[in-house]
Amino acid sequence: MKVKVYLLNAFSKTKHGGNPAGVVLDTDALSAKDMQNIATKINFSETAFLEKSNTHDFKLRFFTPNKEIELCGHATIATFHLLLDKKIISIGNYSLETKAGIFHIQCFKDKRIYMEQSSPTFFEKLDKKEIATTLNIEPFEISDCLPIQIVSTGIKDILVPIKSLKTLLNLKPKFDKILEISKKYEVIGYHLFTLETIEGSTSHCRNFAPLYGILEEAATGTSTGALSCYLYRYNLVEASDNLTFEQGYAMEKPSKISSNFYFDNNILKVRVGGKAILLNEDEITI
Repeated sequence: MKVKVYLLNAFSKTKHGGNPAGVVLDTDALSAKDMQNIATKINFSETAFLEKSNTHDFKLRFFTPNKEIELCGHATIATFHLLLDKKIISIGNYSLETKAGIFHIQCFKDKRIYMEQSSPTFFEKLDKKEIATTLNIEPFEISDCLPIQIVSTGIKDILVPIKSLKTLLNLKPKFDKILEISKKYEVIGYHLFTLETIEGSTSHCRNFAPLYGILEEAATGTSTGALSCYLYRYNLVEASDNLTFEQGYAMEKPSKISSNFYFDNNILKVRVGGKAILLNEDEITI
């Protein structure tokens, strides 16, 4: 059986930037095993599969090269860009069913896509020495003023505040150790950030998720949501701010991710968004 897969770059700042995602629109004949085989062959950090929902506008499932995950921000942005591009949808608001819950998507005329994320949950704070060892840096290179903390707005990440941009760009992680820590704390991976930036953004970020077969991602929407709420919690941004995040520069894939806050019945929520570029179409035989 042949399956059409669309290849897109999401959150791209330039044509060669952003985070690649595969998107499959016709999934009626596909099993979960088929989806995993396709994602493994595509070998992007995530591939999204569009399914029919009985209760909402759309349903998405997400697979990394080695397993299914509950949610993926950049693959969601890529999917809704494709739906707009194919005129399957028009500008407006849509509800999306995922294994992480129900999310609202906003599609704008200029093809910006914003994805609502879950209200933030803040988990334990971790020891500097334990994390520094896995990153091959000294503990003093991690911020003294901000905690290393597990945060989720849909999936759990370890957020790691790095003091300088130079350290963040030049560090050489020990991926086997990051994988062990990710298993230990049941997280998808690490999201590192510094408040020193190249483009005057809110922060500069890198993301590592070797447990899911992803050494590094060029743009990570779910982690950006968690980081946005973390920065708000520790009084580094205001609820009225429009935030921008740089990522992918160490991979020579510059990416720009935007986020903003809103209150729903006095509960703080965050939207993460950006644009995507359709690169190509492919056929995968399974």
